[in-house]
Amino acid sequence: MTDNSARPVRRSPGRGIDVWCGWVLIAAAPLFPALGYLAPLGLAALVALVGLLCLPAVRIDDDDRPAAIILFAVLIWAAVSTTWSPYHPTKLGQTTILKLALELPLFWSAISAARRADPRLRERALHIVAWGCALFGAVLIVEALSQGAIYKTLHVAYEPIRADLAESNVGHSTQVLGLIWPLAACGAPRTLRPWFALAMFVGAGAAALAFGYDSSVLGLVLAPLVALCVWRWPVGAPRLMALAAAALFLLTPAAIWAVRHFLDYEAIQRALPRTDALRLGYWSHAIDWIRDRPFRGWGLDASREFGPGIVLHPHNNPLQIWLELGAIGAVAAAAFWGVALTRLSRPEPSLATAATGACVAAYLLFGVNFGVWQDWWLALGALVAMLAAMNAAPREAEA
Repeated sequence: MTDNSARPVRRSPGRGIDVWCGWVLIAAAPLFPALGYLAPLGLAALVALVGLLCLPAVRIDDDDRPAAIILFAVLIWAAVSTTWSPYHPTKLGQTTILKLALELPLFWSAISAARRADPRLRERALHIVAWGCALFGAVLIVEALSQGAIYKTLHVAYEPIRADLAESNVGHSTQVLGLIWPLAACGAPRTLRPWFALAMFVGAGAAALAFGYDSSVLGLVLAPLVALCVWRWPVGAPRLMALAAAALFLLTPAAIWAVRHFLDYEAIQRALPRTDALRLGYWSHAIDWIRDRPFRGWGLDASREFGPGIVLHPHNNPLQIWLELGAIGAVAAAAFWGVALTRLSRPEPSLATAATGACVAAYLLFGVNFGVWQDWWLALGALVAMLAAMNAAPREAEA
């Protein structure tokens, strides 16, 4: 009989990097909700740091290849478009193409780390994120009842801030929690999952209503509906979402044009709150510029030069892509979301897949508020992908 006790233990390839990735995720986990509440712009640096520390974990699997090719092609096209863009950055930090060239590999590395992390450590990281987001929700409930008293107190401790700006910042943070809460709750221990989800949902909703962030409220309505559809129809619902996302990026200019042509666009603007009316104005100017260069667009960051009709960007991801990268960029964006969402199709219902679908739906909805190239916004998308990968991976026995 062979004695195996003296044989050296053989570790599977990559085991060391798996453990390292797990500890990096554990270290980053409490910072995701903390930054989401106090400094959402810092999410870009945090996700990039996770990616930098976990670069040896980078993998592009066969299933990843179509999305990776599309993203790389968009990066190349965006770089080419800078040659005819009217916007010329004067500082290195304003060079969007440089930032995109760094963020693509770093954010991909962070997602790869989420996939490869040691299962036990990944589970701990998920639990930390869940606890942090539940606390985030509880804090937002207090903020809603006190008109942002906690945030104002913390901010004034190091720098004075106007009351209205502080309240706006708290309202802004509801879009972070309102986006990631389904996947954050999914990663909680099973017995606590409903209570954590409730705390996140109520907190984000209460603060959004208190500080006038209607998009966060809409996202909180949309996310559970999408999750239910993906759970009920795990094969067809993700494919339908893929078609809807592709249509969103391809047809948004035509939809805005149709509303302006067939309805009283100015009357609609007058009936809306000021911020929403401003966005409709940006969108109207954007489709006029798109019509002048529909194929190749005006070049990366060109929308910064279209003031006063457009301030910084159109506040609409599909319109900004059309305006700056033209039909080529819009087709690429439609293809990316089509590929990504089709991959969610499953033969059986999955809680993680349903939560991922909900987060993606909210991300696409919130895209009408932000510039598509904003670092923190891209990092938030990468964070959704990280949480989706962590939840979808094989899980340890739950407490």
